[in-house]
Amino acid sequence: MAGEVRAKMVAGAMQLLARQGLQSTSFSEVLALTGAPRGSVYHHFPDGKEQLVTAAIDHASALALAYVERAAGGDAEQITRRFFAMWHGVLEHSRLTAGCAVLAVAVAADTDTLLEHAASIFRGWRARLTELLVDGGLAQADAVRFATTLIAAAEGAVVLSRAERSLEPLELVADELAAQVRRLARGSVAGD
Repeated sequence: MAGEVRAKMVAGAMQLLARQGLQSTSFSEVLALTGAPRGSVYHHFPDGKEQLVTAAIDHASALALAYVERAAGGDAEQITRRFFAMWHGVLEHSRLTAGCAVLAVAVAADTDTLLEHAASIFRGWRARLTELLVDGGLAQADAVRFATTLIAAAEGAVVLSRAERSLEPLELVADELAAQVRRLARGSVAGD
């Protein structure tokens, strides 16, 4: 039961971070959203908000990687499309009000510890996407550059979609990067 309460609080914090950012996410709001008792804060997160935020972005990262992992073994375009499909789902499910909890922490981190933790998550995403893209047909150097571009472009497209209250920016960027990765994959095959 205690583990369930902690898991609900972490998921709730992740949701709030994705919707309203770091500064606007408080223990009170997490408790209100999850229905967890006030004593749960001190029991599960004795080191305070930073501990909860770290757990929330770890959870967001695990969900993102698990989602993309389902495309493992696919070609580079399938990996790219899968990554964008994840963000499409986030935007659609939230009615264009949520984005990336990790990005929310990265842009508003008030401690070096939180900023470094967000950076380590992004490095992990880049590394795994690079591996998947190489397995999907890209040359190593192309995969490294494209994985970074994929994350940066998707995060920016999510921001544009939220601001414009439209999926169009995300869809345009997804199509453009799918075309780019097809060209890279053809170049990798031609270069073999």
